[in-house]
Amino acid sequence: MAHEEEVIVTAEGYAKLEEEMQYLKEVKRKELAERLKVAISYGDLKENSEYHSAKDDQAFMETRILILEKMLRKAKVVDAGKIDLNRVSVGSIAVLKDIEFNETVEYRIVGPAEADVMDNKISYESPLGKELMGKEVGSVVHVTAPMGVIQYKLLEIKMN
Repeated sequence: MAHEEEVIVTAEGYAKLEEEMQYLKEVKRKELAERLKVAISYGDLKENSEYHSAKDDQAFMETRILILEKMLRKAKVVDAGKIDLNRVSVGSIAVLKDIEFNETVEYRIVGPAEADVMDNKISYESPLGKELMGKEVGSVVHVTAPMGVIQYKLLEIKMN
């Protein structure tokens, strides 16, 4: 039997996954059941696009619920109180300087389920995340990107 990987998340990430699952189970299921009931009332299910659309949405939603349940079962929540600020780890914020452009950026290192580049949250499995994990302040990391290699200097490791 294959060993299934744990999903590393912050407490905030775990809460968001739980919240999404609860919403899907308590709100979305009822909405889709109602949509199906209305669509079925139109009759002739073979030609009924509203029925087929609702069935597709229902299948997608049920699959997402199964994925969320599995992630929550395998979740290992990072204890914010035990984060070592001497090295980059899941839950910490890395303050970086883009050496070429002399710009400072901050990224919170999170689990893959929480990653959101628009919110400056990157996965520890991403190319930059992998390079940063375990690094100390002063380290220089090199990340290959579509436009070439980007060099960052780690200026600070912090929480919130």
